[in-house]
Amino acid sequence: MHRRLLVVLVPLAVLLVVALGAPLSVTVAEREMQETYVDRLNDAGRFASLADAALSTGRTQALQQELATYHELYGIRAAVIDTSGAVLLGPSGAYLEAARAQPALPRIVTAALAGTRSEPSGEWAPWDDAALVVAEPVGRDSEVVGAVVTISDLSKTRHRILVRWAQLAGLGLLPLIGLVAVAWPVSAWVLRPVRELDAASSRISQGDLTIRADAEAGPMELRRLAGSFNTMMDAVENAVRRQRAFVSDASHQLRNPLTSLRLAVESVEPYLRAEGRPVYEMAVDEAKAMHDLLNSLQASARMESIRTASPVDLDEVLATRLERWRALTGTAGQRLLVDVPPGLRVLEPSAGLGSVLDELVSNALRFSDAGLVEVSARARDEVITIAVRDDGQGMDEPERSQALQRFWRSPRHQNIPGTGLGLAICADLVGAAGGGLRIEDGLPRPDGSTHGPGHGFATVITLPAVRGEAG
Repeated sequence: MHRRLLVVLVPLAVLLVVALGAPLSVTVAEREMQETYVDRLNDAGRFASLADAALSTGRTQALQQELATYHELYGIRAAVIDTSGAVLLGPSGAYLEAARAQPALPRIVTAALAGTRSEPSGEWAPWDDAALVVAEPVGRDSEVVGAVVTISDLSKTRHRILVRWAQLAGLGLLPLIGLVAVAWPVSAWVLRPVRELDAASSRISQGDLTIRADAEAGPMELRRLAGSFNTMMDAVENAVRRQRAFVSDASHQLRNPLTSLRLAVESVEPYLRAEGRPVYEMAVDEAKAMHDLLNSLQASARMESIRTASPVDLDEVLATRLERWRALTGTAGQRLLVDVPPGLRVLEPSAGLGSVLDELVSNALRFSDAGLVEVSARARDEVITIAVRDDGQGMDEPERSQALQRFWRSPRHQNIPGTGLGLAICADLVGAAGGGLRIEDGLPRPDGSTHGPGHGFATVITLPAVRGEAG
């Protein structure tokens, strides 16, 4: 989150530096170039005055020596030319060599010979390499007899401008560094409670209702938010705890009177007449069903109170279950097929992956009237998919949409022992571990029956894969 804040602040600071520094940099460059231009213009004007006097008197030796010294001291090519462009005075070789590289020189010389003062020869950007050409007419008005031309190498001037720009850029970075230095601890102070609140929300979504946010850190608004969050979680945790306690206590308290009632009903068996036995058997069956229901409710409350998922090797889970499943299918005259590749490691539900698979296999054996039960697993995209399929009686779409509801049972299974809680509890446990449970078509029915679904029943669960070796 610090990086996200800096991604926003740094470009803004850079824009601020550019907005403030760019005009100043341009002003520095313009002033430096203008000063250089004015200096060259003054030098050219002075040489023009000397040349006018020297040409009119014929005493040109002093001026020739001064132009040569000027070139030696400053590296500036200066020459006096006549109206045809021929060099009259000055270092002609150096001047002509520099003149050939200046496309603006003919225009400036023509203007000077016409009696017009020189204009700048072009744009003097620091990264350009063009020279500064200045020309001053010798003579006045219609009596112009030549011109003084100076060609100045501006590399040193441009270097000074670049140095000044670098200094300005360095000064401009100081506010940016100061902004980052201030923004980093401030953002840490502001964002740390947000990160902790996000981590607390993630833990709560995994079922840990005991986690709380730090209500003593960060700005006042975040402290109030954290306090409200903690108050809300206190209320949620108390409500969930009371609900689980009620289910567990009610199941426990009802078990004793229900056991007494069942014993009382069974104690009248010796005194029954033939016409009363169906009623007696119905009462005993209902008492057993109610006893199983209370056990399921208590188990559900106990398992839902433990919400921590943990990694497990699927091979180890199957090793503890396969013999029992094979025994059950063998007793019922059914076949069990296991298609699970080795080395799969998943995040199992809190009650244990083995308990969930026991319930799914038990449903396939008891409710589907299947001849074949298949347990398979596949890994794809960090997810492990485990499926329990059979080739027995399947479910149509309306039944599938209700199968994961608590206490729901198919009309076809009303006479088979069960409470209607098994799949619902499994779905909750798998969901709490970050996975999901769904119902699909199972294996094709071997009789090819067109009466009812043409496939058996399949329960498919998905769980997050876990990397690494088993610990």
